Amino acid sequence: MPRDEPLPAQAETLAAGAWRLAFDSLSVEDGLVLREAAEPRFFPAPDPDRYRGLLSVKDLERFLATDAGRAPRVSMADAGQDGSAGVPETRFLREDGRVDPARLHAAFDAGCTLVVSQFHEMHAPLARFCRGLEKVFLHAVQANIYLTPPGAQGFHAHYDTHDVLILQVQGVKQWRVWPSQPVPHPSRRLSWKRQTTTPDVPPLLPLMQPGDALYIPRGVMHDASAQGAGEPSLHLTIGLLEPCWAEALRIALEQAELEDPTLRLAFPTWRIGEPGALEAMAAFAAARLAEVTALPAMERLSVGMLDRLARDQIAHSARSLPLREPGPDSMLRLSDMAHTHVAANPDGSIVLRWAGDPIPLAPEALAWLEQLTDGATPAQLGGEDALAFCRTLHTLGLLDTA
Repeated sequence: MPRDEPLPAQAETLAAGAWRLAFDSLSVEDGLVLREAAEPRFFPAPDPDRYRGLLSVKDLERFLATDAGRAPRVSMADAGQDGSAGVPETRFLREDGRVDPARLHAAFDAGCTLVVSQFHEMHAPLARFCRGLEKVFLHAVQANIYLTPPGAQGFHAHYDTHDVLILQVQGVKQWRVWPSQPVPHPSRRLSWKRQTTTPDVPPLLPLMQPGDALYIPRGVMHDASAQGAGEPSLHLTIGLLEPCWAEALRIALEQAELEDPTLRLAFPTWRIGEPGALEAMAAFAAARLAEVTALPAMERLSVGMLDRLARDQIAHSARSLPLREPGPDSMLRLSDMAHTHVAANPDGSIVLRWAGDPIPLAPEALAWLEQLTDGATPAQLGGEDALAFCRTLHTLGLLDTA
């Protein structure tokens, strides 16, 4: 599908359905341009029930009633208190770190915002939504939950060190977004500090109602308060955890260190202060960096980034616990929930890379894999060898069965 065309309304793939929920009718190419421009954008709701399938207050209540409802995943915030907005854990947790329902309810009634971090790791609809966006952006995506009582504000004005997409599920929340960056393009090493002041520009004032979405680039300061009447505000903050260039180049250097012995030479601190020493060091470093940023190194870095995505995110298997091997006429499809990519080894051999060990791909297997992206039966692929290949992928949880 060309990237300048809108994804189809029907969720034929995980990526298509997630994109439609996140950005409505915006084309993928326009969405990428939006992120590269680093400008906030408000998306009014085409449907107030747009996000009801992703999360509800009942979902949170069921989670809090399990042993998983504990710190640090569960926290509370209150911008109305002096100093930090973080609420002391003694106000809502037991000594062992689990939620104390009575204390948590009392804190919520008093105006504290309930925060559940990375709820996509606990809730299947959000896991699928985040995985769909990961398929488009090729970096990690997370979902944090905020339930704010009417008339309350959880956090002071601040910026995030990654792009975020706000999805309003329930209630109404007034946002203030200052469309500039007090710290240009902050990375994870330049996190927000309390003394950072809001820019001297008028803020955007989107009033978020159910079904609305708001894109806020990293570094753009913002805050929000639930409206004083009616039900509490429930919203999702989808974290788009893009790496910055400095992080990518550090990874590229670490990869090159394993292969280039000149990068493992001693840094000659004993020459510091000698005439011409700094000029020689600068020339040596420039030559090494030229190799680290050359096309072959960027190809290795790209594969490494995709490997990291597959390795670091929770693996979702497409198979059930009892193994039911597919037959020749079973309709099979490469699973949307698995992060996979095809890459070449240094010796030229082709492999399928995923969270586990790379899977060798003979030329015919590579052709089968391309057909399995859209769906095919082993019989359509070509006989016993194709069936054996499909059973291998199915056993590893990489194939969906119709």
